[in-house]
Amino acid sequence: MASSRLWASLSSLGRSVAGGPHAWARWGVGLAGGLLVLVLLPALGLARGVYFDRNELPDLEPFLRFAPPTTGEVRDSRGEVLIQVAREYRQVVSYDEVPPIVRQAILAAEDKNFLTHSGLDYGALPRIVGKSIVSSWTRWRKAGSGFRLMLPQGGSTLTQQLVRGFFLPDLMRCEGGDVLCNKGPASKVLAAVVGVSNANRLLRKREEARLSLWLEEEMRRRYGSRDAKREIFARYASFVYLGHGRYGFAAASEFYFGRPLSSYTADDAGEAALLAGIAKSPEVYAPAADDPRPLRRRNQTLALMARNGFIPESLAERAQAEPVVVVDRSRVETRAPAVIGHVFAELKQVGGTRFGLEDLFQGRISVQSTVDVRVQTIVNEALESGLALYEKRHLEAAGRVQGSVVLLRNADAAILAEAGGRSVFGGRPARYSDYNRVTDSLRQPGSAWKPLVYLTAFRRGMDLESIVPDDPFGLRQGNDRGVKWIRNFGDRFKGPIPVRVALAESRNAAAVWVACEIGLREVNRTARELGIHSPLRPYAATALGASEVRLLELAGAYRAIASGIAADPHIVARVTDASGDVVHYEAPPPAGEVRRAGLGLIQEGMRGVVRLPEGTAHGLDDRSFAIPVMGKTGSTNAFRDALFVGSTYGAEGVTVAVRIGFDDNRSLGPRETGARVALPIFREIMLRVYEDELLGPVPRFPRKIERGIDAYLAARAQEARREAEAALQELPPASDDDESLSAAAPVSPETVLQCSG
Repeated sequence: MASSRLWASLSSLGRSVAGGPHAWARWGVGLAGGLLVLVLLPALGLARGVYFDRNELPDLEPFLRFAPPTTGEVRDSRGEVLIQVAREYRQVVSYDEVPPIVRQAILAAEDKNFLTHSGLDYGALPRIVGKSIVSSWTRWRKAGSGFRLMLPQGGSTLTQQLVRGFFLPDLMRCEGGDVLCNKGPASKVLAAVVGVSNANRLLRKREEARLSLWLEEEMRRRYGSRDAKREIFARYASFVYLGHGRYGFAAASEFYFGRPLSSYTADDAGEAALLAGIAKSPEVYAPAADDPRPLRRRNQTLALMARNGFIPESLAERAQAEPVVVVDRSRVETRAPAVIGHVFAELKQVGGTRFGLEDLFQGRISVQSTVDVRVQTIVNEALESGLALYEKRHLEAAGRVQGSVVLLRNADAAILAEAGGRSVFGGRPARYSDYNRVTDSLRQPGSAWKPLVYLTAFRRGMDLESIVPDDPFGLRQGNDRGVKWIRNFGDRFKGPIPVRVALAESRNAAAVWVACEIGLREVNRTARELGIHSPLRPYAATALGASEVRLLELAGAYRAIASGIAADPHIVARVTDASGDVVHYEAPPPAGEVRRAGLGLIQEGMRGVVRLPEGTAHGLDDRSFAIPVMGKTGSTNAFRDALFVGSTYGAEGVTVAVRIGFDDNRSLGPRETGARVALPIFREIMLRVYEDELLGPVPRFPRKIERGIDAYLAARAQEARREAEAALQELPPASDDDESLSAAAPVSPETVLQCSG
């Protein structure tokens, strides 16, 4: 080593001057002079480099603009933040946006002379040198081997810390390795004396000091002495890393304490000191309720604040006695995970080459969604409540059954709330990256598909009073696959019935017969017009909902029926720059109107599903639910899925779609129908959103629709009275060949039809 060679040279020199005391004196003076030169020359070189060398300076303009990555936000329709996303979670603040108590805590903890020094704090130099000597001596005594210089942590001014992070990230990354960062001769000599890691650190500290002096000079030249310090402080307060991916004191305050930085007053000295203490070592001093190290650091900072005259001793003592209280991050979840995932997916579509997810994560854009967080909360709670009711009947399904809900505004198909699954599944809270059962799950809609069949029939000339057969019959399947028999729930049939009854009571046989009569391709064409984009098979079973569709598509079709307005469901309302001043995107207005043919008839028919006594949703027609709605239940084969989709009327109304089922497609259980499983969730949502006046007044159905149903119910009541009177007169029973009671001949059980597209 260099030190061994130096000792050997000195020993040789000692032997050569053994001739007497005068020789030793001359040698001593020469040696002292040589050592002085050896010390002074590097020191002078170092001083020249720090104070006078202004070569190869970095570009100052990015620092002046100060546009580091910040935090992107997704907000609800009223401006409430749904989620913050970032590569670096940061909020840029000005000097005045940092409350005085926080500024005082930062200065006390990190740089008490910041406002008076020019980038370097010379008053801290003796303390740093002393710590270096003590550390080096202690290590040498313990190691018992060669002496090695130890350089302590700390002592950097705010300016130095800012320079280190902003201008010298490459040197910082290199410093921790065992390779010399600077390959020059002087660096190699330094490394031979103090070691590679210390040499790297010394060279970085030299560059840090040089740039700190230069930065303060430039900032004073541009802003003046007072404002230069304010500008540097603001950048430091926004830039410094404070743990858990948070940069700057504003982002850290919201993460650790769940409060904005602007809310701090003198009474919050304890939390201000906690924040300020993190900067020294985020891994060690990030606040945690069960860690004594941040507590000690906070109390040290409070003591320094009192010693520097920032706060009274009494306030410091009171704050030191307070426990460390931080936000429980395990309970901090987004209230709308499916919404966030949907926003991200739609942002990719609407952004094109103009903007995208990376712009959001860099904080360059902000997204306003169509969702209303108040409605979202109701949807979340109603889904959990409905699943809990089901689980009471099936204890073995607890925590495993799934559900999804979406709520659309009829006027423009804006998504006001969306739950892609239950809030906790598989033992963990839902995340925005999870499977979204509203947008991604392709499942059969079951009988909820029938309104599309009947709307097509109305456009082909049928009406609500048209008589259709409700009898078992077979369908001849192609490719010699035999005959498929169409049956109703419970194998009960009524014979010839009006269309309004067939729809209200969800008669399978009647629906398939109608679909075969009008043509399956016509039904699929209607579905496309109403916004169904999933592949649809031209088979008879499609009339009963055998083709798989997404819940969002089904909700969109019902919304179009309820409003007569053609529009695609969407969740991104607006995209702006981070300030909100420049609009990059706004959701387009509705595309136009749905064809009016048959629309009034299907609206009346679906209103009858609720109002007719045998309607599958008649449970919604009572005094405790004073909201006029129309809709349709749906239950798929073997009770694998239970659905209800319903709407309040017109452009002022909303549409809610609910689907419950297991992800592995197992059965929900016998008689677990849409009316029993999904409808209660729909009911709770509608009651609460209208009772809380979140959607405006409840729309009423046109009098023509309500009168049409009233007239049918009155005619049926009159017929029932006549039948009762006839029974009282003890009329003889009709003969077996009497067909006078039927408006059309029933289809016999042996009837087999050919149903083409």
